[in-house]
Amino acid sequence: PLEGAGNWTHQNTNAANTLCSDDVRLRGPLAMLWYRDTDFVLPNRHGRGPAPLVDRGRMFVEGLHGMRATSIYNGRTLWEFPLPNALATYHREHSIGAAWTGGNYCLGGEDLYLHTGDRCLRLSADTGQLVREYKPPARPDGKPGTWGYIAWEGGTLFGTLADEEYLVRCWSPNWDTGGQSIQSVMLFALDPDTGKVKWTYRPQRSIRNNAIAISQGRVYLIDRAVAEVDRLRYPIAPLYAEAKRRAAANKTKEADELLPLIPRPPGGRLLALDAETGQTLWTNDEDIFGTQLAVSDKYGMLLMCYQPAHQASLDSELGDRMAALNVHDGSRIWETAARYVARPILNDRTIYAEPGAWHLLTGKPLPFTLQRSYGCGIPAGSRNLLVFRSATLGYIDLTGARQTENYGGIRPGCWVNAIPAGGLLLMADAASWCTCSYLNQATIALQPSIR
Repeated sequence: PLEGAGNWTHQNTNAANTLCSDDVRLRGPLAMLWYRDTDFVLPNRHGRGPAPLVDRGRMFVEGLHGMRATSIYNGRTLWEFPLPNALATYHREHSIGAAWTGGNYCLGGEDLYLHTGDRCLRLSADTGQLVREYKPPARPDGKPGTWGYIAWEGGTLFGTLADEEYLVRCWSPNWDTGGQSIQSVMLFALDPDTGKVKWTYRPQRSIRNNAIAISQGRVYLIDRAVAEVDRLRYPIAPLYAEAKRRAAANKTKEADELLPLIPRPPGGRLLALDAETGQTLWTNDEDIFGTQLAVSDKYGMLLMCYQPAHQASLDSELGDRMAALNVHDGSRIWETAARYVARPILNDRTIYAEPGAWHLLTGKPLPFTLQRSYGCGIPAGSRNLLVFRSATLGYIDLTGARQTENYGGIRPGCWVNAIPAGGLLLMADAASWCTCSYLNQATIALQPSIR
């Protein structure tokens, strides 16, 4: 292993949802290490498929019909595991995908865990061989459950039972969002060695998958009613979308005239559970507004915020405030009004949330502005680099000029698929179904160039 090379084991880096790897090797400027032609079919980039994962010199990429492990140092295929139609529900023009489902696979210990809804497969990360299978628990009504959220932390496999009846609207009402479950009716912890369920938590109302974060023996979640404003047919959705569009375009006065007309999503209860037993450690019912949680282990802080997006954001993702809470008792440390248009990144004591940055310990804004060209998707980070789409591949070296630079000719996907980990920037092909005029359709690895 390279010294200082970080990993990326879950959809949002880790079960704590920091969206920032601990890699300290990677920085700009970037130069080509290797590329390979596209010979592994991936889903439509608008379907926002699960992010590639990176650990111990390997990149794991889920395609439409299987899983592939690749050497991050030379691009050689290490193994493939066939899974016909594994990402069929992601291969659509809906822009929901892993952005709100949370993805369907993760790394834990020596293995990779991937669920297909009706089962979870445990594959050896070294060889791709099937180790064992797990079935999700039954639903509270006794019917077979469908696996939703997935995570591995501290030797325990975590999952949820998806709320298949709650379907959300994407940015076009003509596109199918079936099979894209973003809410859950039960959380469970499973012993991956015995296959036995350790404990379950049944919410009073519902759990949004993005509002689950796991770290250092605790599971944090928000138990709240589903956001009716996100449903497929909600009467004032067009007005709400217009208000959010104006706010994102910095037309503050115009947006402020529209936003009060829209009912805010319901509040909820924030809980911390013991990861081993499921016992409730503390609860907080005081103005719990967020749709997303992330944990800073180093500073013992829990960030509660939203996940707005440039395009196809859910209407409940307001992106107008964030708060920090103490992980030990749930008490509020600070709260601030903050307008941002992308999922926040926890990078040590800095919160990067496009277009700005805030100090994690105080909530105070910092002198930083992220500027980029067009394109959907959100920034992702490592300790020294922010990566995003800016027409082509854009990045900011946080150790240098802290301004947007580009690597031309290639385009990242429509969510998170350029991964800063392993000492490299790794990007699975995201242009196979794209009709834009990007010259190079390939899977690539970029390395820090010699200064």
